Amino acid sequence: MKTVGLVVEYNPFHNGHLYHAQKARESTGADVVIAVMSGHFLQRGEPALVNKWARTRMALQNGVDIVVELPYAFSVQKAEYFSNGAISILHGLFCESFCFGSENGHIAPFLQTLQQMKEKSHLLEPLIHQYMNKGFSFPKAQTLAREELFENKLPLDLSRPNNILGFHYIRANNTLQKPMKPLTITRQQADFHEETLGSQSIASATGIRKAIFEKQNGLSTIEQYVPAATLEVIAQYLNKYGKLHHWDLYWPLLQYRLLSSSAAELANIYDVAEGIEHRLKEASLRAQNFSEFMQSVKTKRYTWTRIQRMLVHILLHVSKEDMAAAIESVRYVRLLGMNGQGREYLNRIKKNMELPLITRAASYKEALALDVKAAEVYALGLPPHSSHSLLQSEFNEPPIILP
Repeated sequence: MKTVGLVVEYNPFHNGHLYHAQKARESTGADVVIAVMSGHFLQRGEPALVNKWARTRMALQNGVDIVVELPYAFSVQKAEYFSNGAISILHGLFCESFCFGSENGHIAPFLQTLQQMKEKSHLLEPLIHQYMNKGFSFPKAQTLAREELFENKLPLDLSRPNNILGFHYIRANNTLQKPMKPLTITRQQADFHEETLGSQSIASATGIRKAIFEKQNGLSTIEQYVPAATLEVIAQYLNKYGKLHHWDLYWPLLQYRLLSSSAAELANIYDVAEGIEHRLKEASLRAQNFSEFMQSVKTKRYTWTRIQRMLVHILLHVSKEDMAAAIESVRYVRLLGMNGQGREYLNRIKKNMELPLITRAASYKEALALDVKAAEVYALGLPPHSSHSLLQSEFNEPPIILP
């Protein structure tokens, strides 16, 4: 059976994701589409709108055959680690190819840019450090170093978010003994972080989430931008748990963690560096909500995304030592859901897989420690009666199986 892999978050699954899954299957002739999906906290340091089981159901009802989880250690990370984890899992599931959306839409510029940067890596790294020493954030330092070294003549525009992720997928794939075939499709209509909803049928996940939380008409506002199954799943989630997840729900928990931890304890948390722990503690005393806190903490050196990721690690109390061990390599594949076609494929390959395929979390508590902690903290954002129900789902919820 021919397979193609996708790296996704589905926050929530929208028409652009549907197009991506359909084009990936069509362009590769794949029998099976496998999505490796972030769990409860996402790459930009945000809680997912609905839990991973709800997002798995959205995917399986819209053309994806297998959904597996990208572990917390790789999902709440900068692009390099995020990509390494996702590509390793797809490779471990014997995907022959993987397909990602990008602003560029052609694979050749990604491969050419990777080659040129490899050839000059000995010059690029020192330049990046020079710009960081001048107070620039890591992403900005990378951009300035590339502009200086390559004089804006690289084949790929690495200022665009999907191009950046795609480049890291290609680089991670290139380190494998037997690389998968990479493919890319042009991202349709809406930009990655576009916050407004246009007249077309495709909008960004950012714009869709903003509309859900800000518009009076609620879910009806997003009806033209998402498949019917997505609307149904979100409505069911609201009916069951009462709320959709966003950072404001976790502000009291985060504020408590910041105020009750010493500066030395915060400095030991993963991604906390260069004395920012003092700034975090000071801001937590003054801020009345999460947005106000973020505005007072953000600096030229630290991007909004970098700070949010840092805060997730603080919220979960993930130490530098915890993360160092977890990101050495992917150690398992956790199955979240499959349909009949996906089930047939997994039955064919599972005996040959080098990584254990986890279908029952209770049997792998130690291996899943960070993911379990993420699920527990994620549940605490809800009212007590809903929180208890969601807490139980981490161990009691079997993989979703659709026909």
